[in-house]
Amino acid sequence: MTTVLPTTDTRSDDAKEIVASVALAIGAGLVVLALFGVVFFDFFQRQVSFAWSQPSDWGHTLIIPIVSGYFVWLRRSELRALQPFAQCWWGLLPVLIGVAWYMLCVFGPKPLYHHNIMSLGPTIALFGTAWLLFGSAAMRWLWFPLAFTCVFGQTVSEVLLNKITFQLQDIAAVGAQILLVVIGTEVERSGNTLTVWADGIAHPLNVAEACSGMRMLVAFLALGVFLARTNLTSVWQRVLLVALGVPIAIAVNIIRVASLGILTQFDQNFLDGEFHELVGVVWMLPALFFYMGTLWAIRNMTEQPSGSPDAI
Repeated sequence: MTTVLPTTDTRSDDAKEIVASVALAIGAGLVVLALFGVVFFDFFQRQVSFAWSQPSDWGHTLIIPIVSGYFVWLRRSELRALQPFAQCWWGLLPVLIGVAWYMLCVFGPKPLYHHNIMSLGPTIALFGTAWLLFGSAAMRWLWFPLAFTCVFGQTVSEVLLNKITFQLQDIAAVGAQILLVVIGTEVERSGNTLTVWADGIAHPLNVAEACSGMRMLVAFLALGVFLARTNLTSVWQRVLLVALGVPIAIAVNIIRVASLGILTQFDQNFLDGEFHELVGVVWMLPALFFYMGTLWAIRNMTEQPSGSPDAI
């Protein structure tokens, strides 16, 4: 007589365990998201307000989290292989540090109540939360999307911008003056102010009003990181593409300022209002095509291995 021993469907058990792990991670993620919204409400409210009220400068920050989600989706197979996720309780430590820093900025000394200084709190807490929920192994694939969100998903305050952009303003003024002279326009420069002459009438153009190009530079760096991450495999190629975003953004801004100098000869009002914003948007399109051409050239320097790019 043969005794048949009961068998256990281990694959079914593993599948159920993975589903339970995913459900737990999603549920915990929603709870954490709600807590983030409550604890860091002031920071997120200000961030959205900046992006919404200045779409041409900071509107891109609203789509950065979506781009980061795409980075995570690219690594879905690696993350799926780690399921069920092994939670790491050490992640609570950076969460507490992040919350404590944010509270210090809000209720502490006035100089700390600064948008970019405060952002350190949500940043540390976000990394800690991901570490807590998904474990150390998953952070190999999650750190880059998180860093991309924290770096490019926030606005830079005007005070900080003014300190950084002084040289960019000077470069834009000098470059625009040279370009206008080359095309036969009579122009004088005094510091960062250009004076375009037409029929004996002076038309002043302040480069600060025309934008130093810093915001365009930030957007180009974010675009460069995205293109490098999704299209290139070699580290040197990625670094080169991102680095080239700086001269491309500066060159496009010089052309932008020069075009405003030409337009101001017809109507000084072209420097203000929606038309000024439109000029910046229009010049972003050829700049994007030029950047894509740069990507194509870098990709063809060496043969690209098949498959998706490795994580940075």
